Amino acid sequence: MAENRNVLLGILFIVLGILVISFPLISVFTVSVLAGFAILLLGIWFLAHSFETWHESKAAAIINLLLALFAIIVGLGMFGNVLAFSFLASLWLYLSGFFLIIAGVVGLVTREAKINKGSAVLGVILGIIYLILGVYALDPIYLAVIIGIWLFVDGVALFFVNPLDIPVEEESDK
Repeated sequence: MAENRNVLLGILFIVLGILVISFPLISVFTVSVLAGFAILLLGIWFLAHSFETWHESKAAAIINLLLALFAIIVGLGMFGNVLAFSFLASLWLYLSGFFLIIAGVVGLVTREAKINKGSAVLGVILGIIYLILGVYALDPIYLAVIIGIWLFVDGVALFFVNPLDIPVEEESDK
């Protein structure tokens, strides 16, 4: 049953990837509406949580209130705004790229084993790729192509990898 579910998810991801690449502006608009709506709901949750925690901790309530205001403003600003969504996606890619490069360089300097240095080099390479993708993500059409390719590759991967077959290391009692 799990393999059938993976095949169906794989087909769904491949179809969605092709649709996103075929209709880039409609797809990015749809994703920006969904992301804006989700952030707006998160802001409403923070607002309700701030009123709930007011009697227990005024500081926590004020922090939740500030987070609520920020999330509501960002959610309303992103709701259907393709350029804002593209900017935030690009900013996320830039920040992730910088952190990957920094972590990779630190790993190269501090790690001893070759395999650890190899993963550090991979972190630097992925960081550079993220920076390049960040440049292209500023354009909504390229952002849609990036999202579509990701969906397509993830869909193909679901045909070959069953997430339930990946071994999980259990923590031993020490």
